Amino acid sequence: MKMPENFQHRVVFCSTPQPFNPSTFQLFNYLYRMYQKDYILRMIEMLGDLLAAIFGLIKKGDYHKAGENLDRIYYNMLKEDATFFRSIPKEDLTRKLLEEHNYTNGHLEILAELFNAEAELAGAKGDSKGCLVYSEKSLLLFEFIDLKQKTLSMERLDKMSSIRNRIEKLTERGSE
Repeated sequence: MKMPENFQHRVVFCSTPQPFNPSTFQLFNYLYRMYQKDYILRMIEMLGDLLAAIFGLIKKGDYHKAGENLDRIYYNMLKEDATFFRSIPKEDLTRKLLEEHNYTNGHLEILAELFNAEAELAGAKGDSKGCLVYSEKSLLLFEFIDLKQKTLSMERLDKMSSIRNRIEKLTERGSE
């Protein structure tokens, strides 16, 4: 349908209450989810930059500063202290965070990245047990996310493969 050339768009605000329209609510809900998804994606991108700086500190041997920065990132990104996440047993991790704390898959991806960085830090310090625990938690979260998300991420698959290799090496050392 072609509009006449003199057609003008007008916005009309009603001063009288209108009946509830479910499609308006659905649109709002959709837009809210899209905004939330976009926000989480921006957080994940920002996290990548922060983790790169932490890995730089680990390479330099400044473990204390790397640990402090990691602790700060936990709170800034996930609004909980790092010890809260560290204390959750691997078996309860996804259930507790999704059901009891209303975290999303995006939050879990951030936590998986943080646990992976914790594993790198523990490994650099020579703490094989801590490295194994954080690696297992990170892999568990990445695998959960990989199952739940509809998009394939080669970066995530590579990271999961790297973590599996680390776990394999740590368990071989532990059994010797």
